[in-house]
Amino acid sequence: MSHFKQTVALKDVKCFALHGYYPEEQLIGNHFVIDLETEFTPKGFDDELEQTVNYEDLNHIILEEMKHTQKLLETVLKNIISKVIERYPFIDTVNVSMKKLNPPMPGQIGYSFVKLSHTSAK
Repeated sequence: MSHFKQTVALKDVKCFALHGYYPEEQLIGNHFVIDLETEFTPKGFDDELEQTVNYEDLNHIILEEMKHTQKLLETVLKNIISKVIERYPFIDTVNVSMKKLNPPMPGQIGYSFVKLSHTSAK
């Protein structure tokens, strides 16, 4: 008997948001790039959207959570994961990462990076 695992992901979702620990960051904002990947056992292959994760939903979740200013990027990522699991409780694994482009620090820094993963206890 074969066992399938399916991945549905969005890569390089670009956003401008007001996340940052320091008040100045929450005023001037920054550009961010988000990757979101889900893995699950597919319910079936009958060519219906209800059998999978809709990446339009994933995009909506990302864009909505990016609107809510947070001090820590980890908080944003945790909130994204929570919304994804709430929408798709059958998901086994969710990985989400965020790049903060040109973080406001001395020197030339391309981006800072934070990643958070969740695996269900099924």
